[in-house]
Amino acid sequence: MALLELEQARVEYDQHGKGAPQLLLLHSLLTELSVFDGVLSKLAKSRRVTRINLPGFGRSSPVQLDSVGAHADHVARVMGALELPRDTDVFGNGFGAFVALELAIRHGARFRRLVVADTLAVFPEAARMPFSAMAQRVSEAGMQAVLDTAIGRLFPPEFARKHPKIIAARKAALAAVDPQCFARACLALAALDLSSSAEKIQNPTLVLCGALDQTTPPTLARDLAGRIPGAYYEEIPGSGHCPMLEQPDALLEKMGEFLGGRGH
Repeated sequence: MALLELEQARVEYDQHGKGAPQLLLLHSLLTELSVFDGVLSKLAKSRRVTRINLPGFGRSSPVQLDSVGAHADHVARVMGALELPRDTDVFGNGFGAFVALELAIRHGARFRRLVVADTLAVFPEAARMPFSAMAQRVSEAGMQAVLDTAIGRLFPPEFARKHPKIIAARKAALAAVDPQCFARACLALAALDLSSSAEKIQNPTLVLCGALDQTTPPTLARDLAGRIPGAYYEEIPGSGHCPMLEQPDALLEKMGEFLGGRGH
């Protein structure tokens, strides 16, 4: 892992492989960059892949960013500092997907193609409340107070039962996240509404969603795709909110088809 000094903020990142177009990976609220370990070698076979940790994750500084758009601005600055070319493709999962969507809305000329997995335009009112509750618990009692709840949102129960080592690793990584950054991100998600601005996205876009995802369900992911001009939508069978861990081969196949062909 390397560290980038960016405007008095430290950003943890790494880069693998060679080739173009390059690919930037953005992790979810409940993971960090190591969540891509299982797909990294295949993604890096023919292109240079960059992973970054968002503020407060890993060794990245806990920068105060109070909206998803502000996170997108931060990522755009990181892309510039790392000199990622403008034909770079971007993939985001969960919170990283929301950031990637805002990146396309605010800085779409900065990259080429967009793949987002397990995201939506706006959370229904009932779905916003858990984010506010998690933010409050984290602010008062730290990350340990929400680990079980958070992991329950990330994985379907059957997957969690079958893969205790993955669950343990994810909890350990999540426990190390800066609580205040996590709380701000939760509130940012609760406040997010891309229902009108998604139509501004000009990047060729693929919207993916796990068929078992309860956090950002397929019906709402499909609705998002319908709001983005020319976007494709596909579901990943047997996956919840984290396809990199649950259905990595299916994720790689769908990304490969889009980034290698029809996304041109």
